[in-house]
Amino acid sequence: MDGLHQFSLSQIKELFDRHDELRANNYLSQNLVIARHPNVNLIKSQFDNGPLIMQEMRILIIKQGWTAPIVNLVPQRFEAGDLVFLGVNGIAQISEVSDDARAIAISFSDELFSLAVGNHIPYAFDGHLRDFHIRLTPQELDYADRLHELLYIHTSEENHSPQVTLQLISSFLWYVDHLWNRHENESRRSLTREQRLFTDFIQLVSQYAPLQHHLEFYAERLCLSPRYMSTLVKQVSGKAAKQWIDDAMITRAKVALRHSDKTVAEIAEEMNFPNPSFFCKYFKRLTGLTTQSYRGRQ
Repeated sequence: MDGLHQFSLSQIKELFDRHDELRANNYLSQNLVIARHPNVNLIKSQFDNGPLIMQEMRILIIKQGWTAPIVNLVPQRFEAGDLVFLGVNGIAQISEVSDDARAIAISFSDELFSLAVGNHIPYAFDGHLRDFHIRLTPQELDYADRLHELLYIHTSEENHSPQVTLQLISSFLWYVDHLWNRHENESRRSLTREQRLFTDFIQLVSQYAPLQHHLEFYAERLCLSPRYMSTLVKQVSGKAAKQWIDDAMITRAKVALRHSDKTVAEIAEEMNFPNPSFFCKYFKRLTGLTTQSYRGRQ
């Protein structure tokens, strides 16, 4: 596929700003999109110039009609009753959509995901899957739809509680994880040793990344050499082990900067950096922003 373009939450916001009809029955913030009745054909138009890289994870539930996208280079067909997950940096291109297509969707930033799930990441979302789709029973579809609607109703209130929002997102994610596990028992039993080790690595990163920055720590916990662990993680996930650690650290740093009153020096100390200057340089190298400018962004 040629001509890949990024499709981020900020670009979704720009799309909403240009089309008033997208704002009806949909919620949008800097870190969260909840779409109850998106204009499918209008959104499809964003894909007409080729495949897009999704910068944040997406969960879509088809309620009516069908669509035939190409997901991570694989042609797919999703119909009413299908739940579709696309992970961070997943690639999607929509080629066909039925005229009667209807869907609901949710997307959120890594920062919000981290706040919602904490250190205990649902297995379906730990990074070992680039995408998946499952066929829901009518009862499962109805339950997922109700959870999604409740999240939309709550966030649409003018003075809604951020903590309740996080708990509702967490509940939705854990329910999707529950559904995935029910539908994927056979696949899970057939995981290779490498896939199991990768999952163990991700859980360790989620738990220890704010304090442990080096590959050697994780390799020792897994009883592997750093070199072999790096090779294994790259083969299973397509992303380097050090990048997984860096991504987890940056997400935690963003959460602390945006959602606490801690000083940069306090955050640097809590995250086991030698000094605040080292932390600030690390943050800017990975995000392109200073800690001060990130904290001041709206």
